[in-house]
Amino acid sequence: MIFHALTIWDFFVLMVRIAIIVVVVVHVLLTKRDVGASIGWIGVTVLMPLTGGMLYAMFGINRVHRRARRMAGRHPWRSRTMSSQWRREAAGAFAPLASMVGKLTGRPLLGGNAITMLHDGDGAYPRMIAAIEGARHSVLLCSYIFRPDQAGQRFCTALIAAHRRGVQVRVLVDGVGSGYFDCGVGRILHRAGVPVGRFMHSMLPWRMPFINMRDHKKILVVDGLAGFMGGLNIGDENIVASAPAHPVSDTHFELAGPVVHQLSEAFARDWAFTTGEELTADIFFPPQASHGPGLCRIVTAGPDMDLEKIEYTMLQAFTLARHSIRVMTPYFLPDDRFLTELALAALRGIEVDVVVPWHSNHTVLDWARAANLPRFLDSGCRIWLARPPFNHSKLMVVDGQWSFVGSSNLDVRSLRLNFEINLETYDPALAGRLDAFIASHRHVRLTHHDLDRRKPWRKLRDAGARLLLPYL
Repeated sequence: MIFHALTIWDFFVLMVRIAIIVVVVVHVLLTKRDVGASIGWIGVTVLMPLTGGMLYAMFGINRVHRRARRMAGRHPWRSRTMSSQWRREAAGAFAPLASMVGKLTGRPLLGGNAITMLHDGDGAYPRMIAAIEGARHSVLLCSYIFRPDQAGQRFCTALIAAHRRGVQVRVLVDGVGSGYFDCGVGRILHRAGVPVGRFMHSMLPWRMPFINMRDHKKILVVDGLAGFMGGLNIGDENIVASAPAHPVSDTHFELAGPVVHQLSEAFARDWAFTTGEELTADIFFPPQASHGPGLCRIVTAGPDMDLEKIEYTMLQAFTLARHSIRVMTPYFLPDDRFLTELALAALRGIEVDVVVPWHSNHTVLDWARAANLPRFLDSGCRIWLARPPFNHSKLMVVDGQWSFVGSSNLDVRSLRLNFEINLETYDPALAGRLDAFIASHRHVRLTHHDLDRRKPWRKLRDAGARLLLPYL
C-alpha cells in the first residue's frame, strides 16, 4: 500500500514537471524574440522543471509589454504634442535618420528649442531646485535613484513647499533604484501629502521582476515649460565639489521649447502605467514658444511598446556616419549587433572613439568589458580611459552634427530591459560642445597590449564575467 502510494505520488510529480516544461516551452516559443534567451530558458526548465518554472514566472514573463498593450491608445496628451515643423534640409545628411526615427517613435522632430548642458550635481541641482521653487502650476519629477541624503532632502523640501502652495506635484521613483525595502524619499514625500509612485514595485515576487525592467529615466518638468533630463540621479555623490567618498560626475541638460511637451508625455505615460492616473490637464501641456534654433526629439525605449527604439536609432546613425563617431558611456557592454556596426564603421574609415571610466562603480562590469573589447579594437576602433572621478555621462556625437544624450547606457540591460529616455538633436553647436567635452576625457588609450598583458587568472575571470553580459 505504501509502495503503491509512493508510485502514485511519483507519477503526480512527473506529470507536474512535464506540464511545467510544456507550458514554459510554449510560452517561450510564442513570446521570446531572442534565440539565446529562448534556448536558455528552455534548457533551465528542462533540467530543473520546478526551479526553472518558478524563475521563468518571476523573471521571464514580460508583464510590462502585456500591460502596455492594454493601455495603448489611451493617452490623449499625445495629440497635444506640436506637429512636425522641420524641413528636410535642416537635418542635412541626417535627414534619412530624422525620417526613420519619426516613423520608429511616432514623435515629430521639433524646432525652436534651447538646450543647455549642465555638469554634475554642482551645476544642475541649483537650477533644478530653483525651477521647482518657482513653479506656479505643476512639477513632474522622475528619478531612478533619489536618495534621502542632504541633496535629496533639498529636493524634498522644494517639492513639499510647491505642493503646499497649490502646485500639482507628481514624483515617480524606481521601485528598486530608490530603495526596494525602504524608500526614504517616498516616505518623506508621502507623509507631506505629495503624490509619489514607485515604478514596478511589489513585495510579492511573482508580481515584480526584482532586477529586470527598471525605470532608469531622469526627468524634471516644471509648469510644462522648463525641462531637465540626462544621466544625473539625485544624491550626495553627484556633488563632486563636496568631495564625497565615491564621487560621480555626470552630464544633464536643461530644455526649453516645444520638445518639453514630449518630455512631459514620457513622464505622463510612466505615471499612468504606475498609478493609473492620466495627466491630461492643460497645466501639464501649456502652449509652447520658440526658445532657440535646436531641432530635436525625445526617444524612449523599454521592454514595452518602445522595445529597442534607442538602440535602433544609434545603429541607424552609425550607418550614416561619414567622418566620426564619438561615444562616452559609463558601461560599455553592447551586444554583437552593436559592436559589429561600430566595427564596420571603423573599417570603412570612420574615426570611432569610445570613452569609458578608468574604473566604474561596478567592478564586475569592468571585468566583462575587458573580455568584450578585442574584436572591437581589431577593427580599428579606439577605447579611451577617463581618469577619476567616475563619469556617468551618456553622450554620443556623429560627424559633429548629430547628438544623442540621455539616460541610456551602452549595455544589454539598458538597451533591452530598462525604461530609458534620450534626446536626439540636429544642432551642430551643441554637437561641437559635446565633442569637445568627450575629447577632454580621452586621458589614456587602451590597446591590445594592455589587454594581452593581463595575468592569465585575470583573463579567465574577465571571460567568465563576460558570460553574464545579458544580465549585467
